[in-house]
Amino acid sequence: MMKTRNVMLTIVMCFVGLTVCFADNPMIGTWKLNEAKSKIGSGATKNSTVVYEAAGDNIKCTIDGVDAQGKPSHIEWAGKFDGKDYPLTGDPSGDMRSYKKINDRTMDGITKKDGKVTGVSHIVISADGKTRTVTSNLTDSMGMKTHSVAFYDKQ
Repeated sequence: MMKTRNVMLTIVMCFVGLTVCFADNPMIGTWKLNEAKSKIGSGATKNSTVVYEAAGDNIKCTIDGVDAQGKPSHIEWAGKFDGKDYPLTGDPSGDMRSYKKINDRTMDGITKKDGKVTGVSHIVISADGKTRTVTSNLTDSMGMKTHSVAFYDKQ
């Protein structure tokens, strides 16, 4: 009886620890594009909603928006903010993405297609945690380069 109780208590404490760890991450949450402040490069995908959430011991990122032709886009990535490549789906310009945490409010992202870098992003969360700025330099599947600065509001 005591052994079962100790095991259950240990499991509960592990879940509490993971929850606290992810709750302290200012990236976690739903972010909506603030089009009025943003400068999306011609030919770039417009990411309307970006959601970061816990997925086991990983972070899952789901991005919805419209591509350069105005068609709906849906991109998914799951991994850690450790600078390693993890599979990316739904992005015609990339099949792998890595995020590297610079500090508590800053990350760099790299998107690759067939091992070649196709995008570099710098992500900064404001000190109050309410806004997110993403500066991106991307090369699409046709070789066209775009530069965007997107501002997001936390929902």
